[in-house]
Amino acid sequence: MATKQQRLDDLKQSIIDDKVTPELAESATQLVFGDGKIDAAVVLIGEAPGKNEDLQGKPFVGASGKFLNEMLEMIGMQREDVYITNIVKYRPPDNRDPKPEEKKAFLPYLQSQLEIIQPKVIVTLGRHSMNCFLPDLQISKAHGQPKRVRLSLKENSEDTLEVVIMPLYHPAAALYNGAQRQTLIDDFALIPSIIKKIT
Repeated sequence: MATKQQRLDDLKQSIIDDKVTPELAESATQLVFGDGKIDAAVVLIGEAPGKNEDLQGKPFVGASGKFLNEMLEMIGMQREDVYITNIVKYRPPDNRDPKPEEKKAFLPYLQSQLEIIQPKVIVTLGRHSMNCFLPDLQISKAHGQPKRVRLSLKENSEDTLEVVIMPLYHPAAALYNGAQRQTLIDDFALIPSIIKKIT
């Protein structure tokens, strides 16, 4: 039986082998797969890597990553306690938003990632990430409100994962907007109580 780490490594390799979004792959430095604890109770999901992430091969390492680390510390956690990834695993050129077809191409791999890690809480960072799981909601209304959902992990399959999805603003958006920054910090502070309730 392959270990979780082996399964994640195989999944990472299959993104390369399957030539997912070849145009993005060509313009990016490298694949940014994910980083953190492989059996974490909490998985944070952003939308796509930016410039720093593309260079370092890790998600959330720039200014928004620093802010994310600070918020984790505020709730008594560290990066090593959680798993962090993005929907799209290659940096879109000029930091543009990922296109719908790019998100769609990566979704099965994200689902496989979640299936391997088996988190209890998925924290979506930004509207792209939230809309992957909760397509009908608006982030301005849904942020900070945990939603218990059953995710189907494979098409036409019985495999499901019961999780709580916590939609939050994206740290990059909140960095330069005082009111949104405070909202994000307040919403983030609710995470420990959600974990307590469900574990």
